[in-house]
Formats: sequence, structure tokens, C-alpha cells
Amino acid sequence: MPLHLNKPAPRCLGIAESFFRSSPSSVLAGVVMRGDLRVDGLATACATVGGDDATDAVLKIYKDLDRTDVNVLLLSGAAVSWFNIIDLQEVFDEVQKPLVCLTYEESHGLERYIIEYFPEPEEKLRRYRALGERTIVRLKTGYEVYVRALGATSEDARILLNKFTLEGRIPEPVRVARLVARAVLCEICE
Repeated sequence: MPLHLNKPAPRCLGIAESFFRSSPSSVLAGVVMRGDLRVDGLATACATVGGDDATDAVLKIYKDLDRTDVNVLLLSGAAVSWFNIIDLQEVFDEVQKPLVCLTYEESHGLERYIIEYFPEPEEKLRRYRALGERTIVRLKTGYEVYVRALGATSEDARILLNKFTLEGRIPEPVRVARLVARAVLCEICE
């Protein structure tokens, strides 16, 4: 399904997470936001800190929302919850919607940390390497972000991110999702 950026109010499902490394679980939150920045849906899921179930958590959020009108998924990071790596291709194949995964800083990669922190790192390394390279995208705000896009071009991603970014480098759907994830996590941990 192509990314329709000419729609006046495309719906974006922004997904972000929050976790404490000392906790066994993290919280991922998904926020459906229209192009006019109205929140139009919300769901959460848990993933294991340091585990391998973040892909399932993302798919659970999408399925729980049961929204056929979502036009694109926007993920804040692919390695969440302390190296719980999301399989972007599996999410894209399952959801059949364009997917944009962004990160906010330059990085030399996570391979050495995965090898250092995990006694049997092979599966995490495979998932991490399968993510592929990131593309630098400059936003209208002047900030740069790093993007992996499936079902969309880098230019499509730039247009989408500019539609949903008011200031700085964090688009509103993932900014709000991060706030929700943190609030739910704090409620669970009390």
C-alpha cells in the first residue's frame, strides 16, 4: 500500500517505548494521530527488557487498535527495551502499510554491545544486521534524523516527518506515544 502524503489528514500510528533496565518488562505505546495532530487512538503492549519480543509487541498494538484507516507506522527506534530488536521487515510484511523507523543520533552500531552483554548473541546480531543502513533526513526544523523506510522512499519519509514534527526532531505521534509509555510504566512500577 503506497504512502498517500497528499491526504489532508493522513493517520499515523506512532510507537515508542519506556523502560527501566532494572525492570523485567518495558511498555510500548501506540498513538494514532491524524495529520491535523488530533489523537485518534491509543494502545499499549509489554516487551521483555533485553528480550526478543518487541516485534510481537508492535504487532499486538497494531492488531489491538484494529484500525484499517492507519496510513503509516512510525517507530521511534528499532532496538528498544535494552537491545530488544524489532524485525522491521516482519512488521511491514504483516501490516502491509508503509513503515518509517527513525533514530535521532549518529551511531557506530550496536554489534559490539550485543556481543558484550549477551552470552549467546547470534540471534540478536542477525536481527540487528537485518535492519540495514539508515538514511539521514533533514527536517524543516533544521534537525537531522536517521531513517529506515519500508514501503516508502526517503523523500516520502521526509515529507511525512515534516507533517508531524512541530519543533525539534521528534514527530508528535512518537512524542505522545513516549509520554503514554512512560506514564503507564510508572503506574505499573508503583
